[in-house]
Amino acid sequence: MDFGIAGKKALVCAASKGLGKGCAMALAGEGVELVILARGKEALEATAAEIRQATGAKVATVVCDITTEEGRKAALAACPEPDILVNNAGGPPPGDFREWDRAAWIKAIDANMLTPIELIRRTVDGMIARRFGRVVNITSSAVKAPIDILGLSNGARTGLTGFVAGLARKTVRHNVTINNLLPGAMDTDRLRTTIEVMAKNRNLSVDAVRAERAAAIPAGRFGTSDEFGAACAYLCSAQASYVTGQNFLIDGGAYPGTF
Repeated sequence: MDFGIAGKKALVCAASKGLGKGCAMALAGEGVELVILARGKEALEATAAEIRQATGAKVATVVCDITTEEGRKAALAACPEPDILVNNAGGPPPGDFREWDRAAWIKAIDANMLTPIELIRRTVDGMIARRFGRVVNITSSAVKAPIDILGLSNGARTGLTGFVAGLARKTVRHNVTINNLLPGAMDTDRLRTTIEVMAKNRNLSVDAVRAERAAAIPAGRFGTSDEFGAACAYLCSAQASYVTGQNFLIDGGAYPGTF
């Protein structure tokens, strides 16, 4: 299927690896021109080269921390009028809420709630004027099923979800959609860090906890960044113009609810 977005411009945050990279690769495969961001120059340039080689797409890079004002300015200078915005940032560290002071909470909210809102604020009116826009926020399955050791993430990402629920109903009449992708246990560095913390807390080996986590998922395995990226590309497609304000779980069936 042709997703109808060839030639569109996309700004993809935290795209040097993991889920951001998966989204960037999938969009490039649809002929989208990319500006990809990350803090590490070496990994970012390697990813850009890999995407160019695999897809032939035009890929520009910006080394920055998107959670800072300087980083956002650099990103938007490189891609001032994106048709597609993929919001993504590393999640805050796991732990016990008793260990987190106000500064820890502000940092989490800044990165995982306020940064995507600010990027939407600066780009959505241009999308509306051009009568095309797709915003995809990478959040977490913890928005629907909170994970006890990820309290900082649970709080910040749920705040973003509430904000998007209202705005997405206002922009859709202009062919600008805003949706959230909720990854479950995906085979990324983030998952590996979480498993390491769980293993330490339970005095078990990392391999044992990893096997236990995978076995608990109805699919019997962890998800991949390629699968995640394909879902992102669909939400950015012309065909998805009637989909907005939704929270799409990609978790192998792990969430047990009907809704």
